[in-house]
This record gives sequence, structure tokens and C-alpha cells, in this order.
Amino acid sequence: MPTQQHIQGDGVQLNVITRGNPDNSAIVLVHGYPDNQHVWNGVAAQLAENWFVVTYDVRGAGLSDRPARSRDYRISLLANDLEAVVDAVLPHRPFHLVGHDWGSIQSWESVTGGPLQARILSYTTLSGPCLDHVGHWLRSRLRRPTPRRAGQLLRQLASSWYIGAFHLPWLAPVVWENLLGKRWHRYLKATESIDAGEPNPHQREDGRDGIRLYRANVLQRLLRPRVRYAHCPVQLIVAARDRYVGAQLFEGLEDWVPALYRREIEASHWSPLSQPDVIADFIDTFAHAVASSKAGSNLEAFRVKFGLSPRTSAPVRKPVS
Repeated sequence: MPTQQHIQGDGVQLNVITRGNPDNSAIVLVHGYPDNQHVWNGVAAQLAENWFVVTYDVRGAGLSDRPARSRDYRISLLANDLEAVVDAVLPHRPFHLVGHDWGSIQSWESVTGGPLQARILSYTTLSGPCLDHVGHWLRSRLRRPTPRRAGQLLRQLASSWYIGAFHLPWLAPVVWENLLGKRWHRYLKATESIDAGEPNPHQREDGRDGIRLYRANVLQRLLRPRVRYAHCPVQLIVAARDRYVGAQLFEGLEDWVPALYRREIEASHWSPLSQPDVIADFIDTFAHAVASSKAGSNLEAFRVKFGLSPRTSAPVRKPVS
């Protein structure tokens, strides 16, 4: 049975749920926008058979506190919240980390720096790039605008139109309050072919307050990207039909992630909802490979099984013409 508790984060109370045997190795799942931790229910239920699974509502979502100022949603504070959760639930223990959408964006902060680096055994990222990496990706395409790179840039800008809308003073919050909040489950069904079950009772607030994630972080990180290298094996799961986070954003990720393992799934953006069985299996397989690797042998077998390049562990790519 899931166990619920409230934990003190960096100036906020966070709603945390744990599943499975606490003596098992741990996996922490971090949700994105405009969701709360219940987006992981299907995945977490399966992982809990063999793992101790931790999920929580990030600040501004679900039953966690909702700061009113955008500056209180900075990625550095979100990373402090993650640290507070694992320190409370998994004191001094290592764990495997998984993030989706903004849960992935914020988790890159801990994977590439900070006090949790030594405790994160592996990282699985779904539909959420590191904003610093994206900043460097944008710069490289603006400095060397080949036809191919210009096409990539234009495609991603078209997919990310909503980010500009989120920075307008009042439009997005009003739309969430009066339109999307009541119809989000219908939107997922119509556009993503996802039946999310019972509507999220916090959907209006989750969508409205989570807008501050974009306002507090996106422009700052894209305009002044830092050098951020991962310090653990990373599994990148790319959803082939993701209409928000294009696969082109992950080109060159192997430059930042020495041990990168890329998997692809025929799914839309909300793969944890549409294909929880597949996502749980990907996470379980990768975490077991990392946990049981001896001198890299199991990770090498993982690499070979899924057709990954032995040098960079990114998929073997054809030369660019």
C-alpha cells in the first residue's frame, strides 16, 4: 500500500508517496508540467514489485505548497526540494532517478552538479532536456546555420510556441483558470489518445501555478547556458511522436553525457500515461543493468542489445550529407 507523508523542502511542504519494500533499492520518479505525481501511478505500481519507489508533488503541484512568486520556482530550489525528499525518505542511500518533462528538466540539475551526484546511480530522462544543454544547442545552430540545422531550429521553435505564451503577463493563467483546467483530460484524449482516468482534481491549479517554472528558468538558462556534464549513466527515452520536445534537441547529448544509452518508443509526450508497462520495463531494465554491472559488463550487454554505439553509447548515426 502506498504511504503518504509531508516533508519540509526548501521553504515549502512537499507531498510524498512511497511504494514497495523500503529495504529494496530505491527509484525516485519526478513528474512534469502540468501534472502532479499521479502521472506516475501506472509506472510506480509496477516498479514497486521489485523496488522502493518514491514520488512527490513538486512545488506548485498537487498537495504540495504553491509559492506565489515566480522566483520561488527556480531550478536551484527545485533541486533543493529533491535533496530534501531523498534525505528524509532515503537518508544516506543511493538511488536511481527518473524524470519526465519538467521533472526531467529539473533533475538534470542534480545529475550534473550539486550534493546528490555521488548518490544518483543512474538517470532516466523522458521528454525533458537540460536547459543548459539546449542553450548550447541553440547557440551552435545560430552560429553555424546550415540548412539542416536551420530546419531543426525552426521545427523546435514551432513546437515550443506555448513557452512564449507562458511569459505573457496574464493570458496563460486565465486560460488555465477558465478553459484548460476543466478540459485537460479531454485534451489528452483528443490530441494524445490518452485516457487518463478520473480527471485530476488539482488540474486547474497545477496548470496555472506551474507556468512559473517557465518564467523563472527558461530565458535565464537559454541566454546564459552553463557547462554541465552528467556524472552517472543516463538512459534517454525518446518518444517518436512527441509534439513538444523534438528528438533534434538531443542531438549532441553524448558530448555532455559520457555514458549515454538511447531508447526510442512509439509514443506521444505523455508516455508514462499511454505506455506505463513499457516505461516501467525500460526503467527497471536499465537500473538493474547499472546496479549489477561489474567492470561495465552488464552495461556493455545492455548497449549491444539495444544497438548502441560502443564509443559514445549513442545510436549509430549515418554521416550527415
